[in-house]
Amino acid sequence: MRATATERDIGMESPRYDYLTDGSAIYAESFRIIRAESDLGRFPDDVSKVVVRMIHAAAQTNLVDDLAWTPGVVASCRAALLAGAPILCDSTMVATGVIRSRLPRDNDVVCHLSDPSLVDLARELNTTKTAAAVELWRDRLEGAVVAIGNAPTSLFRLLEVVRDSGVMPAGVIGIPVGFVGAAESKQALAANPFGLEYLTVLGRRGGSAIAVAALNAIASTAETTNEARTS
Repeated sequence: MRATATERDIGMESPRYDYLTDGSAIYAESFRIIRAESDLGRFPDDVSKVVVRMIHAAAQTNLVDDLAWTPGVVASCRAALLAGAPILCDSTMVATGVIRSRLPRDNDVVCHLSDPSLVDLARELNTTKTAAAVELWRDRLEGAVVAIGNAPTSLFRLLEVVRDSGVMPAGVIGIPVGFVGAAESKQALAANPFGLEYLTVLGRRGGSAIAVAALNAIASTAETTNEARTS
């Protein structure tokens, strides 16, 4: 706030602000508040640590009420990353949000939305570009980690490909956001009969920030990293 000339003339004291400036301390206090305000008791320990990061990204402690997951999703995805598996992303927002320093094997982070062939492929398949991009995942989908944070059509198409091909990714972080198809696609993921390991937020809520927060937490168990320096 900038003091006006009149305020300066009469000697009014300028406002002073008291706030944390240490990135690691900010992160630590954030996670303390999250654990104090969220009911994390029903989650396995490895999933709980991921949930904390998701809540941190959303600033919504009631996110826990809408979470659905398989007990082995974190272990399966982490093992895949340790083995060098790629991360297949539905959006550039997810892909660019991946903290490369957290990846255990310098894993490939793949997003095909800039591929010039997608316009024609989407037209041919009568679907969205993000759904058509799933077709370009096929050769690398087995054992991969999938992160969907934007497009319900991408998640629906992924389920169709798994159904029709039998190819199984190591795990699916499926958290698309929106009013059309988001809730339905995530419910379909949670109800999948294929044995997919998954983590999702049921309902309309979701988005790339939450999806990539989950992915980064799965890639590394550390809660405070160099990213804290820029907070």
